[in-house]
Amino acid sequence: MTIFALTRPTIYQAPKGLKFEELKTFVPDAGRRRLLCTPGDFDTRAAFLGTKIEDHWSLEVKESWLENKESIKRGLAHEFGESELGDKIERFIEIDTKPMSVISYHNDFFAQVRAAYVMGHFYPSLVGACALGERILNHLIIDMRPMFQNTKEYRKVYRKNSFDNWDVPISTLEAWGVLLPEVVKEFKQLKKLRHRSIHFNTSTYDTLRDDSISAILHMRKIIDYQFGTWGARPWFIGGTKGSMFVAKDFENHPFVQTYFAPHFPYVGPLFGMRNVEGKGLEVMDVPDYGDGEWTDEEFAQEFNDRNKEQVITKPPKMRWSEEMPPST
Repeated sequence: MTIFALTRPTIYQAPKGLKFEELKTFVPDAGRRRLLCTPGDFDTRAAFLGTKIEDHWSLEVKESWLENKESIKRGLAHEFGESELGDKIERFIEIDTKPMSVISYHNDFFAQVRAAYVMGHFYPSLVGACALGERILNHLIIDMRPMFQNTKEYRKVYRKNSFDNWDVPISTLEAWGVLLPEVVKEFKQLKKLRHRSIHFNTSTYDTLRDDSISAILHMRKIIDYQFGTWGARPWFIGGTKGSMFVAKDFENHPFVQTYFAPHFPYVGPLFGMRNVEGKGLEVMDVPDYGDGEWTDEEFAQEFNDRNKEQVITKPPKMRWSEEMPPST
């Protein structure tokens, strides 16, 4: 185990409960750290079931794939019941993978919407998807509007405790640079379904299943694009291998500060992770990366080219030098 001799405060001495901006001020090596996007809740069983076995695969791979598919089907039978299992599996595959989100209620509510659709309960799944979209818009406005008090849009939204006219929060969040362009498009499409399905309309009966899956897929993309922890997004550093990090210029962005910074660990390129029973994911890191400022490109290169033998695999052992005694 590497022993680090410490002469100044490190990430390990940071008091609990510090806000991210306070943490950056506390650690002297903040210029060489970035927010690490830890995995959110996700479920890829639908994509696995929807993948066809290729003829060129080896017999061993084919057998393993079939075994995994059967295992997933047994799990779905236990979750949703044996009755009409084929139809339920078909509807499960339609939804595709469950999106990853750093927000827990997104994952819980989307799972409930998905379950309703799989069971063939199309109206509850349709209304549930629309309601989740409205909840997310309200949260985004209410959670972040204090950070936009100097904008012209603020006066339109600062008084209300909820918004049922989606045009107001969508246009406001777009103007604030919060919603990604793809997400704006998805919300506008979901808004049309919401109006047609929640307000009385006899045509809903004829298009119920199609409307339901459309609403779910719009909601799935909204969660994935806006709150996902993987993929090409403006606030992530591009080109890193196997992990995603928040770009330096976006650390002060209200969306990142509100939804990502409170949940993501602040790491350097030699961090390691392990699962601890009863505690979940533990991130371990070099206590001090030294002075200086890495650009995002330099950080990405340091991470991509890191020596695997230097990656922290156990909590580091530290001793304080006589120059600076440990804090109490």
